[in-house]
Amino acid sequence: MHFKTIWISDLHLGTRGSNVDGVLDFIKEHDSDTLYLVGDIVDLWALRREHYWPQSHNDVIQKLLRKARKGTTVIYIPGNHDGFTSNFIGTFGNVRVKPHDVHTTATGQRLLVMHGHEFDSVTKHARWLAVLGDVGYTLLLQLNRPLNYFRNRFGLGYWSLSAYVKAKVKGAVSFISNFEDAVVHYAELYKADGIVCGHIHTPVIKQVRNVQYLNCGDWVESSTALVEHTDGRLELLRWQAPE
Repeated sequence: MHFKTIWISDLHLGTRGSNVDGVLDFIKEHDSDTLYLVGDIVDLWALRREHYWPQSHNDVIQKLLRKARKGTTVIYIPGNHDGFTSNFIGTFGNVRVKPHDVHTTATGQRLLVMHGHEFDSVTKHARWLAVLGDVGYTLLLQLNRPLNYFRNRFGLGYWSLSAYVKAKVKGAVSFISNFEDAVVHYAELYKADGIVCGHIHTPVIKQVRNVQYLNCGDWVESSTALVEHTDGRLELLRWQAPE
């Protein structure tokens, strides 16, 4: 299926929790004129703790570069886990590395695109605490696997323990709300009609004041992408495993 624009973020390649099969299937089935990689594509934090890089993770990088070679404009916006790419700001063939971008939709909407970690005070001012939280989050993701193995044996569907904990913890809910307010405020200062980001692994499209807030989610839990149809309509797509 072909779209005008696709945004994906938070693949976290280099971690065991990355839904690489889903990413590869989504890339194969969907094309676009422009593809935004909205940060945390490679997880350098995790790779420093454990060297985990199977061939399938390499395949994702190769397929993304192949899209660029075949004419898709690929725009890479670094996140906090792959911040090393900030050293390569510039244009490399059909791949552009930028700290942020402004995308104009088919209907003339101006969308500010950035990863979003810039508005996370923990990531920005207490990196040790962010790393500690990342370790805890990774542990919850690891617990998802045996839990869902037994659920599958009993004919039950997939259920995310990490997503459940995140939704129930009052501080996490407050954090998400504060994050949304901060990025929307920045979009207002930028005089943008909307803002596209990732970072918090919570896919959503909603109106916040006069700004459209769009979070393309992640490929660890939600396996979602934001797309722009040729008529400018914006939609969140959730990858479904083939039957």
